[in-house]
Amino acid sequence: MSTNPFYYDVIVAGFGGQGVLAIGNLLAYAAMKEGRHVTYLPTYGVEMRGGTANCTVVISSKEIGSPIVHRPHAVISMNLPSLLKYGVRVQPNGLLMVNSSLIDLKEVSRNDVDLLAIPVNDMAIENGNPRMANMIALGAFVEKTKLVEATSVFDSLEKVFDERHHSLIPSNIKAIQIGMEYVKALQK
Repeated sequence: MSTNPFYYDVIVAGFGGQGVLAIGNLLAYAAMKEGRHVTYLPTYGVEMRGGTANCTVVISSKEIGSPIVHRPHAVISMNLPSLLKYGVRVQPNGLLMVNSSLIDLKEVSRNDVDLLAIPVNDMAIENGNPRMANMIALGAFVEKTKLVEATSVFDSLEKVFDERHHSLIPSNIKAIQIGMEYVKALQK
């Protein structure tokens, strides 16, 4: 890890059941694995599936004073209500990542941010598992930001997933790689 001070925060938001908390949890574990200070703050509405869910992850080279974030470096919006609520909060020149399977890009009102539109639901369906949209989003985010190493994310899967879901780890790794490849192709 470099000796330069480092601080990065992200809000991940969507419907309950879209796996937004898993995205944040994996980012947090991966950063801890890399020896960084981390806070992970999940919140969700009264009804988990179908209600709103979001989490905030702060990753830093120094101790973190508060897990509360008002102007994040990045927002990952998995649905339109999340874009409308959190997209306006991204710092200028920050990253706004949107699930273009569920969000019409005309809804994005910011032109002062780096917009990454990725049709994660469509990609997950094309690859045979609609429940992997969150992992595709995570892979895209990791590739775009280089916030953590992909191997750290892969190694964190067994910590984040309940043991009864460990058989799904290889398909989750594949989905993360699909998201990473999508961003690599965009950057060519």
